[in-house]
Amino acid sequence: MDAELERWKSAGQYFDYLGFNIFYRAEGHGPHLLLIHGYPFNTWDWAPLWDRLTQRFTVIAPDMLGMGFSDKPVKYQYTVHDHADMHEALLAHLGVESAHVLAHDIGDSVGQEMLARHEFSEQAYGRLRIESITWLNGGLFNEAYTPRLMQKALSRTPLGDIMSPLQGSPLSRRLIEPTLNELFGPNTKPSRRMLDLFHEILEYNDGQRVTHKVGRFVNDRYTHRNRWVRAMRQTDVSMRLIDGPVDPNSGRHMAQRYQEVIPNPDVVMLDDTIGHWPQIEAPAAVLTHFMDHVERVTAQQ
Repeated sequence: MDAELERWKSAGQYFDYLGFNIFYRAEGHGPHLLLIHGYPFNTWDWAPLWDRLTQRFTVIAPDMLGMGFSDKPVKYQYTVHDHADMHEALLAHLGVESAHVLAHDIGDSVGQEMLARHEFSEQAYGRLRIESITWLNGGLFNEAYTPRLMQKALSRTPLGDIMSPLQGSPLSRRLIEPTLNELFGPNTKPSRRMLDLFHEILEYNDGQRVTHKVGRFVNDRYTHRNRWVRAMRQTDVSMRLIDGPVDPNSGRHMAQRYQEVIPNPDVVMLDDTIGHWPQIEAPAAVLTHFMDHVERVTAQQ
């Protein structure tokens, strides 16, 4: 394993979730902050913000089942509900009763499910009080979500099962990398080294066997769209969307839909060159707008 990823992994620990090992990092001092990472990578996505966040918060960041350094069972039905259960179970395990949330990509869907449970008293583990939620780019409204062709083919057709044995091969990498590049802004494209690290995270613990199965979470966005949106429209939890506008999946068009659907929307648009991974592409701006949101919420309490 690359030394940088090894250092990240060595700084974490594991907890047992229904017989599976879940990797997580918990560091820092202050109010609790839950980081919910995106698909298909892991908590390493938060590395550009990590040191600054842990100076202000007790940060808790797990790798979801099927991703990163957590277990990746093949015979498993990966769902947003199950990912939400895991996050609740970890927080209950750590004795966390309240937390701010910062979410990205699939993490937005998990955050939406956790918010719905918070609103409708349906939590599976504990009784987490959500202090605030900050959304980064993700498919908050499936009607506005425009995934790349490769993403749709792997997660919503039999092609994912057909391609699974080839993932990790030079052919698979050549197919995946153009999609990854397309999701970043024009001036923030991933370097060769970053792409290699992304592949290493995907392939850790034979992850190529399940990446397409985890990707089927997009189906949950159709099934649970109205329940999640109802929770967002009625909640008293303060929400802010920080959006990279040139993200072809969930950029400016998703922010516009957010403003149409959410009462009194709080939306921050980043520079016009920022894409799907704001925490990697513009970490300083994300930190500024996130802290502004949390400080405003804290001042009102």
